[in-house]
Amino acid sequence: MDIIKEFFINFINLANAMSIYILIGLIIAGVLKELLPSDFISKHLGKNNFLSVIKATILGIPMPVCSCSVIPLAKSLQKEGASRGAVQSFLISTPITGVDSILATYSFFGWFFTLYRVITSVIMAIIVGVLQNIISKGSKDEEKKPKFNIGLNPTLIQKPSSQNITFNNSCNSGCCSSQTEKNSFSLKRVFNYAFNTLFGDIAKSLLIGLFIGALFSTFLPKELISTLSSNLFLTYLIVIVIAMPLYVCATSSLPIGASLLASGVPIGAVFVFLSAGPATNSITMSVVKDMFGKKSLILYISTIAIFSIIFGYALDSTLSDLNIQENFNVSEDYGVINYIASAIMFILMAYFILKKKS
Repeated sequence: MDIIKEFFINFINLANAMSIYILIGLIIAGVLKELLPSDFISKHLGKNNFLSVIKATILGIPMPVCSCSVIPLAKSLQKEGASRGAVQSFLISTPITGVDSILATYSFFGWFFTLYRVITSVIMAIIVGVLQNIISKGSKDEEKKPKFNIGLNPTLIQKPSSQNITFNNSCNSGCCSSQTEKNSFSLKRVFNYAFNTLFGDIAKSLLIGLFIGALFSTFLPKELISTLSSNLFLTYLIVIVIAMPLYVCATSSLPIGASLLASGVPIGAVFVFLSAGPATNSITMSVVKDMFGKKSLILYISTIAIFSIIFGYALDSTLSDLNIQENFNVSEDYGVINYIASAIMFILMAYFILKKKS
């Protein structure tokens, strides 16, 4: 019974940690859909080329969104015609290189580590994006098309089947009207796109990711990393295995990384934790698999793992000690707003999952 209780607490804590970011990310995605020009995504991010990956990476740098807020934003980019590589580059660069994450990283580790983390995350994002676009060329199995093709570019609207909602040039639906009569900003369209279209697509993946994350939080030994710091590459591998499935926000993971460094874990292993975790948590991996398929997921996580280890080893080879703040607080207390956000998220999940079954 104690294990079940601990699992339930971990499950709720994970939801509390991410729910408010998910809801904010959904709203930001809805706002972006309203504000971006109708041909922005298809013109800049839709092609399977190197430039679209660069643009997606740069687009993700200034956005102050976390590892879960980026999920609905990436889903929005995919729906609006962005290439597979561009979307995954955006998924990697955005959580790590946001303004809030950069400043928080500096507060613990200083400018050298901060710049190193930003530069290497951009490099990894570009590499993943280019590789994804290469394997998608000539592949019959392109990224999974959304059930409702509601891209910003009217030319992306495909001829509907009998199982899909009908869209045509004379339709009067809210989504279609946003394509033809986008003369003013509409909050109704923002919330409809955010909480109906986008969240409906990721609800099941989010629930699966929460469940897996809670399993790892409950049954994984927390002292495992610090006891194996004598073997660098073994430590890197253990950090990868631990960090990848767990939900660790790019900002909230920093006090954990500082604690690991203070306890004697090599700085390279701390880098691996801070680099791989935010871009590859179980929720993100579940969504990537749902959006692009198993082959893309394997390439996504393996590329991040390999280059995180390479850059971590390079850091250990050049810098063995960093000055960090000795006093910091890691709070796991959640307020009323977090519980309200989690309740809203679970209600939406239940609604869309039950709706698909009916």
